[in-house]
Amino acid sequence: MFKVRAKKFQQEYELWTEALERAKALIPKCGWFEEIQILEKGDLVWAYSRGYKYPRFIGPGTYDRLARRFALENTETPPSSAATTAEGPTTEA
Repeated sequence: MFKVRAKKFQQEYELWTEALERAKALIPKCGWFEEIQILEKGDLVWAYSRGYKYPRFIGPGTYDRLARRFALENTETPPSSAATTAEGPTTEA
């Protein structure tokens, strides 16, 4: 579970990609002394503020772990399309 937090915004997401997209969408609205954060299970893992040129990944190994999760989430087939093809539902003998 990921939580995106900003000055006037707070929302939880199941997927890392959803949380990251929402946090990036908030960047243009971020003021000079404000920060956008993504928390994973209550721990800060990603932060952006105008004081830094790029967002920061917080903690050792966080970038690698979240990059693997990003790749996994983007390669998974949605359950609804996995069981059907253009001809209809698939059946395995």
